[in-house]
Amino acid sequence: VQLVESGGGSVQAGGSLRLSCAASGYSSSDYCMGWFRQAPGKEREGVARINGNGGTLYAQSVKGRFTISRDNAKNTLYLQMDSLKPEDTAMYYCAASLVFLCNGRTQGDFGYWGQGTQVTVSS
Repeated sequence: VQLVESGGGSVQAGGSLRLSCAASGYSSSDYCMGWFRQAPGKEREGVARINGNGGTLYAQSVKGRFTISRDNAKNTLYLQMDSLKPEDTAMYYCAASLVFLCNGRTQGDFGYWGQGTQVTVSS
């Protein structure tokens, strides 16, 4: 399984970015996938997750601003990030599991991780 993220960059507060995660050797439509982030000096935290049935879960800090989605035909996971804030600055990681539902799952349930893509939001 290989996950390759892209789409990170630098943006001013209030701007938007769309992250992509191309999966190979894995059927992204069948399982829970998610986006996580880690800021310098902080622990990695969950941002958004999508179930195998398309249901979504969001961290409270990004709810209403970020949207997770999946293109099954392209085997690609997305994270649309709008109204970005400086506190969104972090390395963003795509992760994949072998479970159908994300509910109640921890980071340890995600066995596959991408290399990360940096998002920097300036004020």
